Amino acid sequence: MDAKPQQGRLRQRLYPLARLLLVAIVLVLLLPYLLVPLYRVVDPVSMPMLWRWLTGARVTRSIVPIERMGAVLPATIIASEDARFCVHHGIDLGEIREALKETDELGAVRGASTLTQQTAKNLFLWSGRSFLLKVLELPLALWIDLVLGKRRVLEIYVNVAEWGPNGEFGAEAGARFAFGKSVSQVTAREAALLAAVLPNPHRRSARVPGLAVRRLAALIESRARKAAAACMRTRG
Repeated sequence: MDAKPQQGRLRQRLYPLARLLLVAIVLVLLLPYLLVPLYRVVDPVSMPMLWRWLTGARVTRSIVPIERMGAVLPATIIASEDARFCVHHGIDLGEIREALKETDELGAVRGASTLTQQTAKNLFLWSGRSFLLKVLELPLALWIDLVLGKRRVLEIYVNVAEWGPNGEFGAEAGARFAFGKSVSQVTAREAALLAAVLPNPHRRSARVPGLAVRRLAALIESRARKAAAACMRTRG
């Protein structure tokens, strides 16, 4: 039996499947870019939150507009996570270059991850360190910064970040879990403790902080004192 006709029929069957798969991949890659403009007015959920819902795990979140949080926690988060947040465009090329000098591995560059990149990862990607993750994360962070502006990016970040070991998402749930009070009432020291448990509230605790967390919080609090108050009023 001639194998060529069989191969031709096989190709005819595979081509539509390949085209369908390609279209599906393109749609998946484009979906975050289509959703970002909606987040100017719609409060998003994060991938970790969706995963917990799908697995039946507990999720606690109360969305608080950034103007009702007070200035303490947002300023502390900027000082702790991304000191150049107000001047870069979603990615910090200077920090990336410095981090690459130390690691020579793009996937391992956590120190160069801006708040905008962390927001992109929380909303659309997955946790971890890999070349593919960075390739997807960097252009998405640029788009998020362009479309949403600094104030909205920070507002989304503090409302989707995981802040407790039992599904506490967002600063309000984190503050109530750790201190039994609203995020608008936290002190500078308490805000620094909340910042210190990021990005792993499963191993670090603001509620019962260990020595390492207390030391890190003291450093963050010192940085936050020096943060410019005008940052919250710049670029959107």
